[in-house]
Amino acid sequence: MLSPKSFDIIHDLFASNQRESVIHPDSDASKRFQGEVYEQLAELEYIYVDESALSTADDCPTTAISEQVSLGDFFEGLAQLATLGAVEVTDIVEAIHREIILRPIGRFNDFNLNKWQTGITGRIYGTVRYVMLLVGKNLASVFRLYKAMINQKTVRPVSGSLKQLVNVLNGVMGDHLVNKNNPIALPMVLYDRYGQPHNGEISGRVAVLCHGLCLSHLSWQSFNNEGLGEEILRSQPETTVLYLDYNTGQRISCNGRNLSQVLQALTDNNPNVSQIDLVGHSMGGLVARSALFYGKQEGLDWIKRVGNLVTLGSPHHGAILERIGFFVQDVIARLPFANALAKLGDLRSAGIIDLRHGSIRDADWMSLEGRSVLPQDFRHPARLPRHVNTYLVAATLMEGHYDSKATSLLGDGLVTIDSALGDHKGEHMLMVPEGRKAVFYGLGHMSLIYSKRVHKQVVAWLLDNGKSSFNGEDDALGMRIHSYPDDFDVAI
Repeated sequence: MLSPKSFDIIHDLFASNQRESVIHPDSDASKRFQGEVYEQLAELEYIYVDESALSTADDCPTTAISEQVSLGDFFEGLAQLATLGAVEVTDIVEAIHREIILRPIGRFNDFNLNKWQTGITGRIYGTVRYVMLLVGKNLASVFRLYKAMINQKTVRPVSGSLKQLVNVLNGVMGDHLVNKNNPIALPMVLYDRYGQPHNGEISGRVAVLCHGLCLSHLSWQSFNNEGLGEEILRSQPETTVLYLDYNTGQRISCNGRNLSQVLQALTDNNPNVSQIDLVGHSMGGLVARSALFYGKQEGLDWIKRVGNLVTLGSPHHGAILERIGFFVQDVIARLPFANALAKLGDLRSAGIIDLRHGSIRDADWMSLEGRSVLPQDFRHPARLPRHVNTYLVAATLMEGHYDSKATSLLGDGLVTIDSALGDHKGEHMLMVPEGRKAVFYGLGHMSLIYSKRVHKQVVAWLLDNGKSSFNGEDDALGMRIHSYPDDFDVAI
């Protein structure tokens, strides 16, 4: 609820606007008034929203820095996952079978559905599920016993292609893995440049790179050692680059809360850290924004040390492919004899569902039944801390200019240009100066991680470190940056 002081502030602002007589919406006075309102709302946002009362441990599990997933965990988790997958498929097959039998004869109702469960066919399906669960449970127990017999010092964490597979599985169904206590559910870990969990004292400036959906901390590394992290180190040798690894299938707001706690622990253990820069690709940019929101809301100390936020192709206002997937699932659910297939869509993770509208707050999903999010216009705003220099990067597969509507809508193949640059009407607009936005032509969504053009721009922003902030027109009121390839070769 708004405090009396908050009401007075809002009242005074609107009263002063009324005294201006009739103001044209595009006039300088109107823009100045809107800017003042946004500034006041940015301060009030943390007064009237108390999301801690909404959150529970079950809804948003906390995962701090923990042990890596081992080979034993991997095989045990796969056994459990295969069993649960077989059970899910059996449920879908039974649902389709039940509907085909009962609907044509007009008996698809609660009475006959309950009777089905005690009938011969229902009991057969129940026996199949029981046998599958029993076999899977025994198989998982074997791997668990094997892990217990091995000395913990000899346990090897998964790496390489297996590590990538684990991250893909987490991205697709990560929240299910957490709910089922599956051992391949990833913890949130900060890695160093050598691929080892961060351990040891650091000081000075720190850059944290956050990967996107289904990716891992290894995704930032290129074969020729020319990844973004290495480029940052070459330009700023005194900077420590850390790579975040996390379960991208969990709610974005849950990962945001966890990242906030991880960064607080980092600064508590390393009091000489002077500045933190956050760079996020795709979902990673949303997780970073969520961490900033909750860090400020909870009054944590690490938030004061954040200097820059750079997002690469992040769907700040949603990803179009997730919206298409939701639409298709909804249509299938309405079709006779086919709505059971819509359950397949429910297997996708909550993290993917959050990408539908770029939801980064608990309030966007906590009060809803099932695994969904609020419609786009009803999601809660999450404004950026004003002391953080924010830079937004978008890409498009086309070579044409942004003024083309097709260029804007196509975007990088997954995220539109408007979404990546935070352009939106009303309170969800990310108030970032045009001079801090960049559009890269001839690049796909994944290419944003590896493009040298993108690396060069990000490094330049981090080197500038906000020094040109509002000291001249180049940054505050400058033109949006447009980067074109020398040789047009689209890489998705």
